[in-house]
Amino acid sequence: MERRFFNVILLGFGFMFVFTAFQTMGNIEKTILDSITQDDSSFTGDGYTSLAIIYATLAVCNWLAPSVITITGPRGAMLIGAVTYLFFIVTFLFPRTWLLYVASVLIGAGAAAIWTGQGNYLTLNSDADTISRNSGIFWAMLQCSLFFGNLFVFIKFQGKTHIDLETRNVVFGALTAVCAVGIVFLLLLRPLRRAPPLDDVKVKFQETDVVSHEDDGPLEAFKGALKLFCTRDMMFLSCTFIYTGVELSFFSGVYSPSIGFTLSMGENAKQLVGLSGVFIGMGEVLGGALFGILGSKTTRWGRDPIVIMGYIIHVTSFFLIFINLPNVAPFGDTTEVSFINPSPYLAMFCSFLLGFGDACFNTQIYSILGGNYSDNSTSAFALFKFTQSLAAAACFFYSSRALLSVQLGVLAVLASLGTAAFCRVEWAARARARAAALDAIDDKASPATHLADNALHYD
Repeated sequence: MERRFFNVILLGFGFMFVFTAFQTMGNIEKTILDSITQDDSSFTGDGYTSLAIIYATLAVCNWLAPSVITITGPRGAMLIGAVTYLFFIVTFLFPRTWLLYVASVLIGAGAAAIWTGQGNYLTLNSDADTISRNSGIFWAMLQCSLFFGNLFVFIKFQGKTHIDLETRNVVFGALTAVCAVGIVFLLLLRPLRRAPPLDDVKVKFQETDVVSHEDDGPLEAFKGALKLFCTRDMMFLSCTFIYTGVELSFFSGVYSPSIGFTLSMGENAKQLVGLSGVFIGMGEVLGGALFGILGSKTTRWGRDPIVIMGYIIHVTSFFLIFINLPNVAPFGDTTEVSFINPSPYLAMFCSFLLGFGDACFNTQIYSILGGNYSDNSTSAFALFKFTQSLAAAACFFYSSRALLSVQLGVLAVLASLGTAAFCRVEWAARARARAAALDAIDDKASPATHLADNALHYD
């Protein structure tokens, strides 16, 4: 197997195991913490607050991530981040309110390191021809974490209306072990070699090179991130990043618990929380695999058709969720109904749509950042995670107060703005590429053509 592609596979396995632990925890955290509160009145931790702290810290620390990577390198940054994920999972074996929030801050800082390092490492192991394929394959492997972790939770929560201590400890122990396996895979990632410069003017980069912009010091990396953030294209892309952050927080921390809180779903409503995560994972994996296999073909037609498809899928799912779940479902157990009697089958179908649509957006974001900002990938991915995480934190802060219809309305508006902004950047990049191609053709024109042009000019 080609060296760089093997690195991408190792990276995918590492993230698949680490995020089997974390994304499963994010999906069930609200439900789990409510059960802990019922067993221990001294525990007052809240799932939405914890997730909001995680993403707020992640947003702030993303500004420092490029500087950190200049010191640790992408592999070191990912390892540091993965250890904070392991610590976060372990703290649930010893539930303390203060420990929950301290661990939330630490994992937020670690997430900035692991995701910025991942974006940089993926870019360095890709080129213009393979970035879409590698992004799709990585995304599909990452989202297998939703499938396996939540399938385990679905089995363990079967027939339970209250998640007891023994069940919780079995789940936390298993997720801790899985996260540790992911760290082992990240330890196996191989370093990238540089090619020596051939002369003072031109540097020949081999397949495994890092790019010169990534060699700046910590202060230069921070200034470079600020400068990149103020560019027109990055401003437009930030609208798309904001939408992915809000919809990430909705499907990962709000939607599945809302299904479990809808008691009209039946006696197994709590069990459906895990099953919802499984269907979200199925949508994510299918989307990532599809766009990974067809990456070389889809890039020929541009990234915008895939993003537009994701937009249509998401808006459809928002409408179906609106008519299926009661308005107060995000707040806790309720016997209320919406416009129809709550249907578990429709709820699972919407979970699948949310996952597939999210894959449409994220695979193309990875592709456009790795393709258009290959010489400054560390800052580009840090800014992506900063904007996305800030939006996710804001969503978690209002999720415990905003009715479901309000949250779905916000999602629909942001989806429209984010899709339009992404298409604007993609079309502008395509126009620049065509202009560059025409200039290249013009430069190769024969001397006779230039003489004829000059004669016409003087006439």
